Amino acid sequence: MGEGKSFEITQRQVLEAYKRVRANQGAPGVDGVDFAAFEQDLRNNLYKIWNRMSSGSYFPRAVKGVEIPKKDGKTRLLGVPTIADRVAQMVVRNRFEPLVEPVFYEDSYGYRPTRSAADAIGATRQRCWKMPWVLEFDIKGLFDNIDHELMMRAVRWHTDDKWVILYVERFLKAPIQMPDGTIHERISGTPQGGVISPVLANLYMHYAFDHWMVTKNPRHPWARYADDGVIHCWSKAEAEKLRSALDARLRTCKLEMHPEKTRIVSCSRNRNPRDQHDHREFTFLGYTFRRRYVRNAKGEFFLGFTPAVSKDAGRALRAKIREIRQQNKATSIEKLAELVNPVVRGWYNYFSKYALGAAKRVLTYVNLTLARWVKAKYKSMRGSTKTAMSFLKRIATSKPNLFYHWQIGLLPTIG
Repeated sequence: MGEGKSFEITQRQVLEAYKRVRANQGAPGVDGVDFAAFEQDLRNNLYKIWNRMSSGSYFPRAVKGVEIPKKDGKTRLLGVPTIADRVAQMVVRNRFEPLVEPVFYEDSYGYRPTRSAADAIGATRQRCWKMPWVLEFDIKGLFDNIDHELMMRAVRWHTDDKWVILYVERFLKAPIQMPDGTIHERISGTPQGGVISPVLANLYMHYAFDHWMVTKNPRHPWARYADDGVIHCWSKAEAEKLRSALDARLRTCKLEMHPEKTRIVSCSRNRNPRDQHDHREFTFLGYTFRRRYVRNAKGEFFLGFTPAVSKDAGRALRAKIREIRQQNKATSIEKLAELVNPVVRGWYNYFSKYALGAAKRVLTYVNLTLARWVKAKYKSMRGSTKTAMSFLKRIATSKPNLFYHWQIGLLPTIG
């Protein structure tokens, strides 16, 4: 510890935190400083963070409020800290996360180093085969409504590091600069966009939901990813009773179930009229679970209740590819491939894990949008999609690895 320093925080901890923040990239905060500007005086900037954190005099700046569109046409307010504040948050996260990570349950999947959304889909798929009812729930504004007093009580339960406690509280209370420039004090919540926010949200939900389910409702397996979750039940009556109990539990923790995104779903595979219900499908983490025919290892078809890429996930991919095409009309096809491939690869790697055929059918759109790009770029092809597809097919023959979806067999077709 440096002379006259209050807390044992090393310069190496700050440097390691910066490396993790740098790898995640991200936009500037309220100070407008991006990574290029920050690195012009990197050594001094990191020294300032260390010096202030280790002496207890580090105070975060306001987070920058940025509105991003949601699928329902509304907007979500993200809070973007400055790069310096992200580094400071990462220093705290690197110390605190290893203390709470072993405490979290296996079925908490969001923002965890050894869990993923695909794991949550796999577990949910297996349970839907065994249990005929699901309570699908969503928490309204989780990141905005976390109670600071309850949050700090949980933090203190897991650490007695005074500097961790001090800085978590300061990060929670950092004001937000709204898109119109006004500054709002924060009396609840943790900025969705902050480096430490996912860990804090998981800790809060560990006590508000996860631990409550394990101790009070052990008959009901569940899966939760941040504010989105499913609970499996043996009967409709059981699901209705649990929905009421969960609603009361969340209100005790200053949270609220989303009224439009919380519902009871029948996932029975038989056609018995007694099992009929208003809701016979649900969407979880981009996958729609519903009754559909699937093929077993022998090639025989049978009726199952299984996940496949949702319509919204397909629409989102098409919108992203369309945006890339429209913004790069004059570029080369090689450059277009560089922009399209990461999007398609990431999407396919996630949605091909279950119902591969459905994912591939969505990706056929990519060739169509490439044909539209060809028609916009070359005057001789503007009148004919068939001619543009023939052009793409010739390129695919000579450069089959140019586009990722070509590599997996989705080549341009004519007719």
